[in-house]
Amino acid sequence: MYRDPEISEDIRQSMVAWRRDIHANPETAFEEHRTANVVAQALGFMGLPVHRGLATTGVVATLENGEGPSIALRADLDALNMQELGKPAHASTCVGKMHACGHDGHTAMLLGAAAHLARHKPFRGTVHFIFQPGEENEGGGRVMVEEGLFDRFPADAVYGMHNFPGLPRGQFAIRTGTMTAYLDTFEIVVTGKGSHGAMPETGIDSVVVASQLINALQTIVSRRTGATESAVVSVTQIHGGDTWNVIPEEVVLRGTVRTLDAAVQDRTEAAMRQVCEGVGQTHGAKIALKYMRGYPGVVNTPAETAAAVAAAASLVGEPQVHTDIPPAMGSEDFAFMLQKRPGAYIGIGAGEGENDPPVHNPYYDFNDNILPLGAAYWVALVKQQLPVA
Repeated sequence: MYRDPEISEDIRQSMVAWRRDIHANPETAFEEHRTANVVAQALGFMGLPVHRGLATTGVVATLENGEGPSIALRADLDALNMQELGKPAHASTCVGKMHACGHDGHTAMLLGAAAHLARHKPFRGTVHFIFQPGEENEGGGRVMVEEGLFDRFPADAVYGMHNFPGLPRGQFAIRTGTMTAYLDTFEIVVTGKGSHGAMPETGIDSVVVASQLINALQTIVSRRTGATESAVVSVTQIHGGDTWNVIPEEVVLRGTVRTLDAAVQDRTEAAMRQVCEGVGQTHGAKIALKYMRGYPGVVNTPAETAAAVAAAASLVGEPQVHTDIPPAMGSEDFAFMLQKRPGAYIGIGAGEGENDPPVHNPYYDFNDNILPLGAAYWVALVKQQLPVA
């Protein structure tokens, strides 16, 4: 079990208040103005210098305590475009928006750690607290990096954390190497020749071509990707046609590709282009593929992964820190920060029982019971990586 934390009761209460306030007032990508104000005001009360404006609504605060190494800790600010169906007292007050992924809790835990570290300064060096907008789909991490995050706030390493409702409270999970998938999206436009639905022989049926294309795309994973490799090709949208008796000229397919390796990512894109060309030639249709690279994979570097494991184990014991978890096919734009600095991304257990809603579920609500442990993890990591001489 988790040992008694250093996090004081007043900081714990503040974390609960921050978390529930942010949950009740969710804001989505690059519109997190109120959330950023809450964060900046809290950091200001701690006496920390605050920088605002990276990626529009990003907030960065810096705590220095003498000469020494530097470390960056990151939390995400944004909510999701979905309706909350649960009924907590702090439920979303914004129709069609909710904190269904726990970013409200991530923000509160990092604020709690900042409050403790500012009060006690149990380290030597510099800590940057990064509050990033637009993690959900919009790549706010990429924007912050492109706008000079690590030029303005140099760091020897950067660390991230996410709650895992499927992992029991009091446990952590991490792995060296690829932690989350490479995320790509695609749009395919199938252009045939429109005709009367009763006379398909006079046209080129874009619906039939699109249907066969969907099946052919699935062979990329089942027959062209090695059994020890991982890839997902999912068509998630089909748009075409306006009425019952007209074969449409055009059908549009959209979807996502997930891989765990950059080489597999490249091969999957090449195979998709080949399949599209072949199916189009077979049916005399034109097929145009727009393949869009999205988030890269989160790749934890070995030394920083070991540091994260040690910090977590110092709180809950080594048996409660799982270091051999399989990589997740979900994605996370913390990857852009890891492309610029070594670092590690860890999961913190948030589960209380078998029926806990997962993230991105309309009944999900962050587990406030893990707030002290999450803040204590950040504190332990800073004390370990920036030791007092």
